[in-house]
Amino acid sequence: MTVTVPSADAGALRARFDAELTAFLDRQDPDWPDGAPRGVFTTLHRFVLAGGKRLRPLFCYWGWRGAGGPDGTPIVTAAAALELFHAFALIHDDILDGSDRRRGEPSVHRIFADLHARSSWRGDPEAYGRNTALLCGDLCAAWSDQMFHECGLTAEAVHRGYGVFALMRTEVIAGEYLDLVSGVGDGSVASALTVIRMKAARYTVTRPLQIGATLAGAPPELVTALVEFGDPLGDAFQLRDDVLGVFGDPAVTGKSVLDDLREGKPTVMMALARAAADRSQSARLRELFGNPDLDGDGAAELRKIIESTGARDEIERMIRRRAEAALTVLAHVPVTPESRAALSALARQAIDRRH
Repeated sequence: MTVTVPSADAGALRARFDAELTAFLDRQDPDWPDGAPRGVFTTLHRFVLAGGKRLRPLFCYWGWRGAGGPDGTPIVTAAAALELFHAFALIHDDILDGSDRRRGEPSVHRIFADLHARSSWRGDPEAYGRNTALLCGDLCAAWSDQMFHECGLTAEAVHRGYGVFALMRTEVIAGEYLDLVSGVGDGSVASALTVIRMKAARYTVTRPLQIGATLAGAPPELVTALVEFGDPLGDAFQLRDDVLGVFGDPAVTGKSVLDDLREGKPTVMMALARAAADRSQSARLRELFGNPDLDGDGAAELRKIIESTGARDEIERMIRRRAEAALTVLAHVPVTPESRAALSALARQAIDRRH
């Protein structure tokens, strides 16, 4: 079924993704196993639909359209399935990072830990929250796979796209592991850049674009060209995300600006700050960064050090250079003019943002 809407309108596309996600989740409701508590289902229903920029579905959709695919419900559904995979990644990432907030609300593991504590159940509320959230994330991954396969495209098309989908899943999990390893490693800029490319950049931009294009039967040269556009743009997106994690407004981002600093998250920005810090700044970085008891004053001092070393300015230059490189490539990628315009707008939205 083809839906007539202004296809370049990102807001209209987001509404269509959400409508397909809602319909899919509603179809799971009658099949929820008898006797199983419904807390997991209702929490996930709310979490998936509660917010988010829907960037991955948008890039997937425009990868399809760029390769000449027509607008219609099947590609909207296939693209929306990536949002369920994103939910899996967010839920597990919050567990690994110990983040208690997501999209302005308690993270999934926090919801279930608080439920345990309020209910005065036996055992450790924190362990219950983590374990339940792990299962929630696993279910989102399974649902994503199901939704993708049931999108309504031909079996041949789905099979083509699923190869890239499977690669994306492997890269994200490998990237999460690299993130853990980097936390106990040398903390270098090169190491941090490798993590963001694997863990976030490719699954945010490059692979969704390639999934859409491959579903549409794009030639190999287009699929390859999308890497040259998507990789630098994805890097710029994640670098911006790391800046917002420290300097953003929690009321806008929905996340605390203390989490990354308390965790000691090995970002490119922190690697740059450590490399440029003088002796006294290095001492304070060792004392404050990664301190689980870091308070607002300590975080303010860390932000001051980051800025005084020039690390924040350098990150802004890195973001700008990568965005410019991506847009330069996009001008020559053999996609439809409508898709090129939409991808250019998405690129700017991905890096010039406050959340």
